Amino acid sequence: MAKFTDTITIRVKAGNGGPGSVSFYREKYIPKGGPDGGDGGKGGDVYLEADYNFYNLSHLFKDRAYKAENGQYGMGKNRHGRDGNDLVINVPPGTGVFDEEGDLITDLLEDGSRFMICAGGIGGKGNAYFKSSTNQTPRYAQPGIPGEDKHITLNLRLIADVGLVGLPNAGKSTLLAKLTNAKPKIADYPFTTLIPNLGVVDRGDNTSYKIADIPGIIEGAHKGLGLGLSFLQHIERVKVIIYMIDASGEDVPYTFELLKAELQQYNPVLLTKPYYILLTKADLVGDDDIKAKAALLKKEPVLPVSALSDVNISELQSVINRLLEKSGAA
Repeated sequence: MAKFTDTITIRVKAGNGGPGSVSFYREKYIPKGGPDGGDGGKGGDVYLEADYNFYNLSHLFKDRAYKAENGQYGMGKNRHGRDGNDLVINVPPGTGVFDEEGDLITDLLEDGSRFMICAGGIGGKGNAYFKSSTNQTPRYAQPGIPGEDKHITLNLRLIADVGLVGLPNAGKSTLLAKLTNAKPKIADYPFTTLIPNLGVVDRGDNTSYKIADIPGIIEGAHKGLGLGLSFLQHIERVKVIIYMIDASGEDVPYTFELLKAELQQYNPVLLTKPYYILLTKADLVGDDDIKAKAALLKKEPVLPVSALSDVNISELQSVINRLLEKSGAA
């Protein structure tokens, strides 16, 4: 399996403009043919394009330097050099592009959105361009202008409608697999999920939404501990947050406050998003115990669920639909 990569720095170089030609018309019985050197071709541009077929940036590790084609030389008989081919670099939707100072250049959010990151150089003029009444035989031409050359950093933040937030082993991957077409790695030990997983939920009415299973939070994640910032940046774009707490073993109120605290320390805006709390693995806990743990959360919206036993899965889908409508993302 390819390594999941959400940040990478690459070099992008547009094509150089082709040099103009120094040439003179030569033909039998025409001893004084004039200049006929053509212009050089334009260098190719470099574009970044969002493509939903890519889900991370690992495919860019192979080269790290990407260059468009140079423009071709101008030729005699006033022939224009061929323009260089453009280069299109595909990235996943949700990729931000930053310059060497760390400033955002553009954010490619929608599938098919395209941005020209480097412009190709203009081709040089051939000597035919410089002919004048005072200079009938110019013996010089312009070189092509170099294409733009940049080092840029690409940073992917997943685009999902719903984010699953919880401690390691809270059942996020199991729930994602139950609700969607995703097939995340699932096992009964912490940190099974080391990369974000995306799935699509088909509502059955020609609409759908994306749901993201993000690697588990630990205390101090906002400082980069554990999977830290690698997790938290992927929750920024979600419209709805589902907090998942293991009802079979965790201190429910403490866990909920911990999850909220880590989100707030990273970006307080996250706590303004519509949310719901799931008490997971409800099949392992008695009804009275579930009610007692839900009561500890006082007036918070709580739903016990079990992905393995189908407990309240249909109700959960209704809850998510209502939350999305509330967020305006329906």
